[in-house]
Amino acid sequence: MTAILRTESERLLRGTLLLTGLLVVLSVFFLVVFPSIQDEAALFEEVYPEYILALLGVEELHTIEGFLGGYIFPFVWVLLAGIYFAYVSAGMISRDVRTRRMDLTLSSAVSRESVVLQKIAALWVPLVALSLALLGTLLLGVSLLGESVNLIALAMVHVLGVPYLLVCAGIGIVFSVVLDRVETAQAAALGLVFVLWLVDGLAQLNPDFEWVGTVTPSRYYDPTAILVHEEYALLDAGLLLVGFLALLSLATAYFVRRDL
Repeated sequence: MTAILRTESERLLRGTLLLTGLLVVLSVFFLVVFPSIQDEAALFEEVYPEYILALLGVEELHTIEGFLGGYIFPFVWVLLAGIYFAYVSAGMISRDVRTRRMDLTLSSAVSRESVVLQKIAALWVPLVALSLALLGTLLLGVSLLGESVNLIALAMVHVLGVPYLLVCAGIGIVFSVVLDRVETAQAAALGLVFVLWLVDGLAQLNPDFEWVGTVTPSRYYDPTAILVHEEYALLDAGLLLVGFLALLSLATAYFVRRDL
């Protein structure tokens, strides 16, 4: 009953280790430059265009909380990790269909619904690995910098980021069941996640178009608010989970009815 889950989890392991290493190195680089950015925080906010600050959610950049929420998490978690989850999930179904491995899978006593659910459940591997590695890296880095950060807020910024990453995965799994070509599905998924992130930031610059951002998943995940103001938007996280379940249900329903 869980053979697909085990197989898919093992398949994700290598890519997860590579991504985790990359994001850890990137986070360390950001932390190394924090002292210089801290000294020039005011100048930074004057020099960079307003739309860049809006995209990053920059606020109180001179504090470690503002730096983490406005500098590290927008790149490491929201953008790079979000793109990764969309990219990986977009290949879960389409790759097996393309290689005809799906025919062999479905010839055994397994339903199509179970195939989709077990494959998406395998994302526990990157979710756990990335969360623990990034949390440990930030705690160690902040300590070495002689700074302190609210441990609960730092944990919550990871916990509340999980629904966001699941929505990105939901976008990918929809493209995976709709498109047969793996490359097309993955390009469409990561491209859409990037565009949605970009639209959210740009929409905040114009009050007349701010409503456009309500359809973007990043609008419901604000690392700066969590770390700087300790605002835990549980309702927003719940909306993201509902969005993920809707995308997963859509993908499952389509896959059950499609011809292979």
